[in-house]
Amino acid sequence: MIDDDQSLIRSSLVYLKQRVKRIKHTRCVFGPSTLRKCVVAVVIFSIILIIIYSRQTRTPYLAKFIKSNTRPEPNIRCGVEHGLRILQNHDHKTDARLKSDPKVLVFVETIFSKLGKDIAELLVHTRIKYKVEVTGKSLPVLTNLDKGRYGVIIFENYNKYLQMDNWNRELLDKYCREYSVGIIGFIPAEDETYVGSQLKGFPLFIHTNLKLKDATLNAASEILRLTRAGETAWGDLPGNDWTIFKANHSTYEPLEWAHRNDFFPINESMFLSNKLFRISCNRLNLAGGVKTPLPTVIQDHGLFDNIQRIIFGSGLKFWLHRLLFLDSLSYLSHGHLSLSLERSILVDVDDIFVGDIGTRLKPDDVEALINTQKRLSASVPGFKFNLGFSGKYFHHGNSEEDKGDDLILENVEKFMWFSHMWNHQQPHLYDNLSLLMDDMVLNKNFAKQHRIPIDSGYSISPHHSGVYPVHDLLYIAWKKVWKIRVTSTEEYPHLRPARLRRGFIHRNIMVLPRQTCGLFTHTMFIDKYPGGREKLDESIQGGELFQTIVYNPINIFMTHMSNYGNDRLGLYTFESVIKFVQCWTNIRLTSAPPLQLAENYFKLYPRESDPIWGNPCDDVRHQKIWSKNKSCDSLPKFLVIGPQKTGTTALSTFLSLHPSIASNVPSPTTFEEIQFFNAQNYLRGLDWYMSFFPSDTNSLTRYFFEKSATYFDGELVPRRVHALLPYAKLITILISPAKRAYSWYQHTKAHRDNVANNFSFHQVITASDAATKDLRDLRNRCLNPGKYAQHLERWMSYFPQASIHIIDGDQLKSNPIEVMNELQKFLKITPFLNYTEHLRFDKRKGFFCQVKEGSTKCLGRNKGRQYPPMEERSLKYLQRYYLSHNTALVKLFNKNGIRLIPKWLKEDLSDQNDTDS
Repeated sequence: MIDDDQSLIRSSLVYLKQRVKRIKHTRCVFGPSTLRKCVVAVVIFSIILIIIYSRQTRTPYLAKFIKSNTRPEPNIRCGVEHGLRILQNHDHKTDARLKSDPKVLVFVETIFSKLGKDIAELLVHTRIKYKVEVTGKSLPVLTNLDKGRYGVIIFENYNKYLQMDNWNRELLDKYCREYSVGIIGFIPAEDETYVGSQLKGFPLFIHTNLKLKDATLNAASEILRLTRAGETAWGDLPGNDWTIFKANHSTYEPLEWAHRNDFFPINESMFLSNKLFRISCNRLNLAGGVKTPLPTVIQDHGLFDNIQRIIFGSGLKFWLHRLLFLDSLSYLSHGHLSLSLERSILVDVDDIFVGDIGTRLKPDDVEALINTQKRLSASVPGFKFNLGFSGKYFHHGNSEEDKGDDLILENVEKFMWFSHMWNHQQPHLYDNLSLLMDDMVLNKNFAKQHRIPIDSGYSISPHHSGVYPVHDLLYIAWKKVWKIRVTSTEEYPHLRPARLRRGFIHRNIMVLPRQTCGLFTHTMFIDKYPGGREKLDESIQGGELFQTIVYNPINIFMTHMSNYGNDRLGLYTFESVIKFVQCWTNIRLTSAPPLQLAENYFKLYPRESDPIWGNPCDDVRHQKIWSKNKSCDSLPKFLVIGPQKTGTTALSTFLSLHPSIASNVPSPTTFEEIQFFNAQNYLRGLDWYMSFFPSDTNSLTRYFFEKSATYFDGELVPRRVHALLPYAKLITILISPAKRAYSWYQHTKAHRDNVANNFSFHQVITASDAATKDLRDLRNRCLNPGKYAQHLERWMSYFPQASIHIIDGDQLKSNPIEVMNELQKFLKITPFLNYTEHLRFDKRKGFFCQVKEGSTKCLGRNKGRQYPPMEERSLKYLQRYYLSHNTALVKLFNKNGIRLIPKWLKEDLSDQNDTDS
């Protein structure tokens, strides 16, 4: 092809030369005929060049002549290359951190305010606990016994702190002094400009609404820990609403300075005639265009009123303020809210050998990859690019690109390696384990043939298919073929927002969060980068990519082979951002193999080991990488959540009489209950759960439900249910908690429980914490579910009250037809079933049973047992025990507009009141 192109070019040049000669030898008179000939020649030559250019996209010949060299080169330079990084021991730790909890209280103007959201998002990203309060007439509770609830107080609008009424201001200031709690405040942007205005009650003056540039830091400040001083952030600072400070007390010390971006527009006559205005301008160095550094962030050491504060003259739009904000949290919390300075970074290069001609690596690209890796490893110990391969596409380029493939394999030992699929197929498309494993074996054999290491224990699925949402066949095949222990994905729990990406463990495979860097498969040329080089540099120099490294202790970045050819944007991006991190922070960057990173990650965040299964149908991206044989229609529409011994089995039986409703198929271990959300079954995954709701296209069932009575008081259950079934409806049954406790005791006794058979009911419920574990466990199972208000509030923190239907258990027993009618209305079930034809009171059993073929069919002999009456002393003890809980339940009902208070609840409260009187 190259020879053909050269021949075509030569013939075109000869033709053009001949046309020029003819024109030369003609008279210099441009008649219509000559002009037409010239135009035709130019058009023909242009068409030939277009054809040549289109063909050169598939050949390297002439590429360097056709495309100008726009390849960017890293240009980050540190002003202080080898200076001291931290002047002293800046861990910020003092004994005062023991006085309060490591939590932040954030006061915002409204729940929709921009800066408030920015603060909350940054705290989420760095996993710092916080509570948001809208500034109002009263303060939240600040103490818990002898300890403060918050280590730092933040005011989105510092003026709200200055303008607090005397009572709340004195209360908050007293709390800050007694518990050594500091305050962070932000001066808000306002339409009115203030010049030399004094902050209320403080010897501090401000000038607002300024445009600034060229920010620098105070290298002597004890606040700086994460942030490294010595550099200047050149250029305009974002916004034209900056505030600068001028202090009149030794308690204040600047943390950041900047310069005016323009001269202050002062009216000359106003300056000469207004003495007060002139004094203010001189005080702030604004007159006459003086360009002295202006404090934009200032520290109050607490010498004025014994409270330490850090005040920002602008919000978090400026990237450097995000670093200073984190350092301020660390400093004011006495090291309690400090981030580690250790960061690990791993750069995955996906799709090695995969790509169209023109997107693949040539020998000089491979050499650049090796040379860049060598430079980076000098500043990032252990750094190696991690190459992911699909062997099927080896040598699928042109001759130069195939040489690039060969050069990669000649240097195989210089990189880390991991496997993709052989044919780059998405694993969720496989429903046959053997076929999936066969594909993996082909890639493994390719690796062995070319000396690629096969023991990394790490693999990446194409497009993250099957990792999350989980396709169990992928995990099984990975372990069988590759002995995989680690993978990573950008999809858990969702791609966006990136700050919420987390890790989890499934089938003993550790899944790490994977980060994006702004480069994608098609990102090959800087002049075609969305927003151009300026946009990429913005991400590198303080923007999203830089902040990703700062906020996350362990970073696995996704890139693609195509990012390392052509303009080599992958090399430019990571060499630049690593240099920028080292210039502006005291972060210590290292790298390590994926298995080591995974072990470190789950040591840092052990609570993330257990996943939170989300609903794949709530995310368009997840639907695309989820098996088409799975359907969200198989998930239940409502749950009967308990608690135990309140009539949940009877209710489940009554619901199943409806032709449009079906329960789950029985579990071999837990019988009619799946007990998915509150037990080890949850770790089996979504595929396991959905297997209990088989979809049948010929079935009339439109509403699946499940009943697990232990869900009601499970601490983790509401969050788990909401993640998977956010729109589900919930049904709970409440009876007298004292009767429920006694019924549970009798239930365990009937099942020959050793503790129940050896201890009386009164001994169980009055057992102390010094009792044996078995006795304490039985006591807790008797008593804890009856704390109804506590458990309902937990559910209501995830689900609206309109999604929760509370049934009076006594009414269910005495008048189930009316209860079922109300329940059908709540569930909006159609068709409406007339339960008078399906339920009948059974005198022998003493409760309602279902009607089948004209006769009643009741629950098994274990249901509806007759127990000996409860001892009076036990009843009185339980009424006292549940008094506060029952009172809270009444308040909860009133708060949520539930007007009908159950009869048993009134009786329990009135009986206790009678006893007290």
